[in-house]
Amino acid sequence: MAKGYRPVDRDQPFLFPPDMREWLPGDHPVWLVIRAVGLMDTSAFHAGRRTGGAGAAGYDPDMLVTVLVWGYAHKVTSSREIEGLCGTDVAFRVICAGNLPDHVTVARFRKDFPGLVGEFFAQVLILCARLGMGRLGTIALDGMKIAASASKAANRTGEGLRKLAREAVAAHAAADAAEDALFGAGVRGDEVPQQAWDPRSRDGRIRAALAGLDAERAAAQAAEAARAEGFRARQAAGQRTGCSPASAAVALAEEKLARVRADREAQLAELEKRRAAGEPRRGRPAGVDDYCRVKAAAAQVEAARARQREAERRAAEREANRTGPGPVRNITDPDSRLMPVRGGGFIQGYNTQNVTSEDGLVIATELTDDTTDMAWFEPMMHAAGDAAALMGAHRPAPDSGGDGGGPAGPDGQIGLALADAGYCSAANLTCPGPDRLIAVGKRRDLEKAARGGDTGQDRGGEAVQAMRERLKTEAGIEAYRQRGHIAETPHGHIKHNMAIRQLSVRGKARAAAEWAFICAVHNLFKAITTGHLTLQALAALAS
Repeated sequence: MAKGYRPVDRDQPFLFPPDMREWLPGDHPVWLVIRAVGLMDTSAFHAGRRTGGAGAAGYDPDMLVTVLVWGYAHKVTSSREIEGLCGTDVAFRVICAGNLPDHVTVARFRKDFPGLVGEFFAQVLILCARLGMGRLGTIALDGMKIAASASKAANRTGEGLRKLAREAVAAHAAADAAEDALFGAGVRGDEVPQQAWDPRSRDGRIRAALAGLDAERAAAQAAEAARAEGFRARQAAGQRTGCSPASAAVALAEEKLARVRADREAQLAELEKRRAAGEPRRGRPAGVDDYCRVKAAAAQVEAARARQREAERRAAEREANRTGPGPVRNITDPDSRLMPVRGGGFIQGYNTQNVTSEDGLVIATELTDDTTDMAWFEPMMHAAGDAAALMGAHRPAPDSGGDGGGPAGPDGQIGLALADAGYCSAANLTCPGPDRLIAVGKRRDLEKAARGGDTGQDRGGEAVQAMRERLKTEAGIEAYRQRGHIAETPHGHIKHNMAIRQLSVRGKARAAAEWAFICAVHNLFKAITTGHLTLQALAALAS
């Protein structure tokens, strides 16, 4: 039983100790983050800042970086929420050391992330490597969809975007006419309303979205033309051609017809010369159009054209039966895309590619607008190799208390790369890079094959078949079983523990910079939670 109640005296002169170092215990993680940022090379954030001029002093970039690191690690990404916490939360107040940056300062600082965060991400990797982290014996590559700062409802088709553009032009014209009637004609008559030239306006986003759709359509046409040209070049060189595009088949058939006709015309001209020279006539030669080879070539042209018409009819039928809107662009964030997600449905967002080490560090990351993963295996392996070399150059020697980086050793070499079936292709299986295991099917099929069962999946080229056979072995399936834990754990931590399911900025460049910053924050707190980043370790690194 309590003796009584403790007094609640809100008139106490010093609610907090006068020494800020006494506000939080010495082992609080905020001190680790502050000192870790202090040990890093943050010159990239200082390079764009100007000091020495008139006016109030600016905010220290190191302090702003630390504020954002602590905010993102604790589910706070809004600049307005960060402003409020800098005045009410003890940890934020300790980071700010009496400074209270407003939300505009935080937002402008984050706006400059593109071009700067890449160096910060590398600095965090270097710090983790100096602490003995970054086990590269086995790494895993995986993609993760993340929502953009945009709504699916803001998507428009090409016709919808053109309609919005026409309405915007008409609205500007009506506004000009109304202003001229109210205020009189302008002095020059060539002024442009602010809503027409302001880059932050909706009109600019509409134009950007429409340009993106047009560029995608032109790229698709160029790709089809290149495919047809490649088919024709392989055929001319006597190589295996594979399936011919319909347009290429028609062009080849027409070229053959023209060639056969020219040959027949040359034959008839030669006969006429010989007859003129006195050679007796021997029968009546068939004309150009009646010649058997010309008829056969003409039939091939008609057959090719018929196949092309059938292909166009099927494409038109698919377009007419489409249940969705077709190619669309978002007028809020034109760089984002509709991304299919597990379990069905779509989100408006991006597809991130992340390479993770055995001990949970994201060593390489890229934010893409591709809905699939396959094209990113080779680029991400190159990025992972660069990151491994960077970490290997800063890793402590095995006899200095570090672990040397795990089975890969201190030389920065990657042992084995794991990836799911979304990356399976002959090109990805044979491209340069580390040894790899890429799933050729769903995991339950791999497990069934490893136990000797028949999965019914025997298709694919030689490289795919060789990988299938390797994954049937106990060693192969045992190694591949590590993929889920290595690849998926950082994604779960970012989405669930850090509560980052949607990006805060718009545009691919800024979104990519924010995602790299999120991964750097994940790595830094991974070092803290695993016990590698301690005050003693930081003191040893600083000495």
